[in-house]
Amino acid sequence: MNGGWMASAGAWIASLGDEGDFTRRYVTDPVMVARIEGRAFRAALDVGCGEGRFCRILRQLGIAAIGVDPTPRLIDEAVRRDPSGDYRIGRAEALEFPDARFDLVVSYLTLIDIPGLEEAIAEMARVLAPGGTLLIANLTSFSTAGAETGWTAAADGTRLYFALDRYLEERAIQVEWEGIRIVNWHRPLSRYLGLLLEQGLRLVHFAEPGASGPNPEEITDYQRVPWVYVMEWRKD
Repeated sequence: MNGGWMASAGAWIASLGDEGDFTRRYVTDPVMVARIEGRAFRAALDVGCGEGRFCRILRQLGIAAIGVDPTPRLIDEAVRRDPSGDYRIGRAEALEFPDARFDLVVSYLTLIDIPGLEEAIAEMARVLAPGGTLLIANLTSFSTAGAETGWTAAADGTRLYFALDRYLEERAIQVEWEGIRIVNWHRPLSRYLGLLLEQGLRLVHFAEPGASGPNPEEITDYQRVPWVYVMEWRKD
């Protein structure tokens, strides 16, 4: 199951451009990079690397990074943009690496795309070395619970509130923007936390970052609704 990514890969590449979208550049990147810089990570795995943007950031930070993604078109683009990088077709639910291979595993806004969440988290924990870090950025369960309803606006277009419903009901959601049409998964936060704790991982950092950047309206949205979170888990 590819969740629409095969058909949407070209539109995704065009949408992100070279720098990434607003959420990545002005919300999650500052937190993700701050959790990595200066910590002497040696070998990283980016699970669901897409067109390779964050792998390239890891390599700029001096970390040997491998990116895996199940969509061939995205892997092709990652190789085109970074010919000396290591990008492979692969699924999060069945990572083709030995146990304890990496001291850093990254899931950057990808858990919402993965139908086999339990298997994927177990695999990420398996390939993580003792003492290693699993760094996760994900859409909050509040935002995914409201994906089907979203903002309610007044007659003049003013955004009044962001409605959410069926929070505890895990489900697939069809989302569309800028020619991209894919399936995301809504799951309550307890589902993610429970699976990570079952792997014996220890939570050492949790952030719900606001936004910076050039667009005041988007910054305001991130102050009103918790769109994303960043978690760091340690394998003892």
